[in-house]
Amino acid sequence: MTKLLMTTLIALIAFSADAHAEGFPSRAINLIVPAAVGGPTDALARILAERMRASIGQPIVVENVPGAAGSTGVGRVARAAPDGYTIVIGLSSTHVVNAAIYTLPYDVVNDFAPIALITNSPHLIVSKITVPANDLRELIAWLKANPEKALGGTAGIGSPPHIAGIIFQKLTGTTFQFVPYRGAAPAIQDLLAGQIDLFFPQAFALQFVLAGKIKAYAVMAPTRLRAAPDIPTADEAGAPGLYVSTWYGLWAPNGTPKDVITKLNAAVVEALADPTVRKRLADQQMDIFSREMQTPEALGTFQKSRDQ
Repeated sequence: MTKLLMTTLIALIAFSADAHAEGFPSRAINLIVPAAVGGPTDALARILAERMRASIGQPIVVENVPGAAGSTGVGRVARAAPDGYTIVIGLSSTHVVNAAIYTLPYDVVNDFAPIALITNSPHLIVSKITVPANDLRELIAWLKANPEKALGGTAGIGSPPHIAGIIFQKLTGTTFQFVPYRGAAPAIQDLLAGQIDLFFPQAFALQFVLAGKIKAYAVMAPTRLRAAPDIPTADEAGAPGLYVSTWYGLWAPNGTPKDVITKLNAAVVEALADPTVRKRLADQQMDIFSREMQTPEALGTFQKSRDQ
């Protein structure tokens, strides 16, 4: 190959990449949610998608792909064309924990291009309304008096509620059986119906506590929730250091052009600055990361620090 031909090919490749980025997006973007409809991940994705559409001028189509602790949906994005038209909303379990407990057909770090770090949400300790305990100490005593008899729901093996439940057992010396579901939404439905005894969901479940449909014993965080100041922290309730939260981010397939990532990030940043979006996320008990933490670089660094 002549030097002139090589130079021409390089120029054409560069021109093609630039032209793609300049024309992006020219059609709908598919946002994969690796969880069931109705849960916190789904709610966050739909709130973001609605506002991002106004920024980029194309629909953001939310597609729920639950299964295998989120790895089914995340795996689809890892194999997708790196053109920005297929992205995924991931979380601490799908992009850190799963790599430690499953043999995955993709690399949670190297097969993805970070777009933005979004929100963080603490977990709650809740039970069905008929559990005979009025505070966390009484709940722990009841569980110890009935080892392996209570049923604790999870959003799947390795999901944040599952991890929260394991940490709870370890710190309190209790034992109960875990019941895996395909997401937080079906688990909370069975808790409301009295089919399971316990759940350790993100604070989105506060709505059911305030409605008097389930009991809340503690927030798994060092500070109380602004929306429910009467619910004590785990420290105050008798389980010091019992902290569990779930963080969220957006990723594209590795190899997605940098300019495309920049456009997607700008749409996320604009959405997170919108007062209506901020209120809707606050209603879901989700804390938005600071502006400086919303960059692709910050998400990459944040994810790697949790993977160590």
